Amino acid sequence: MQGLAIRWLVLTISIIMVSYLLDGIHVSGFFSAFFAAAVLSALNAFFRPILLILTLPINVLSLGLFTLVINAAMLKMAQGVIPGFEVVGFWTSVFGALLISIASWAMNSLISGQGNVRVIRMDNRRGKFWD
Repeated sequence: MQGLAIRWLVLTISIIMVSYLLDGIHVSGFFSAFFAAAVLSALNAFFRPILLILTLPINVLSLGLFTLVINAAMLKMAQGVIPGFEVVGFWTSVFGALLISIASWAMNSLISGQGNVRVIRMDNRRGKFWD
């Protein structure tokens, strides 16, 4: 449960960061981003797998780049539910979805499943290999 709350907070921080980077994404406050992260997570959990299966031929032909369009659609859907969260334009939603995904992945890679910060330690063995 703690891991879920931490990942939700990470997605919230990602949305806030991207709203500062892109002019077309506007968040009115922390709670708008917090609820946008909740709605975005729910949409990604329920509708994204269905859309990926339905658009599989297009996704295969575009070598997976159509997934960015699906992520942008999820971001635009979240905009329709949250009043303080606004995404203006198609390309803004595509770049916003890409940046949110990258920021969320980067921060989530440091968090374990239990919600603890994970430290990766590498040792140099015999001067040749890193373990």
